[in-house]
Amino acid sequence: MLIEDLLDTLSREGLQSDERFAESFVHHSINKGQGPNKINQELRQRGVEQVLIETYLESDSFDWMLLAEEARVKKYGENIPGDYQNKAKQSRFLYSRGFSGELINQLLK
Repeated sequence: MLIEDLLDTLSREGLQSDERFAESFVHHSINKGQGPNKINQELRQRGVEQVLIETYLESDSFDWMLLAEEARVKKYGENIPGDYQNKAKQSRFLYSRGFSGELINQLLK
């Protein structure tokens, strides 16, 4: 009960905010090259409400395609792979970073 009381007090005084935490976490994760699926999962594990997560992840300020491309180029270079094996390798990498299969398929076409 002591921890809950302390968190309530901090929240009332404006010193603890799930909104600020979620916003900061999203920006930090994007800077690390992570995609929306991974960020969503990590925020849920930290107890952030799904509505709040969606507010930040579905913001128009993020171009997930561009962010996925930047992560791919940083790891594998400019050239899009032509063979199945390298496409699969890059797809697995991007998927592990939290980008959706649909976005990955569009990116590697």
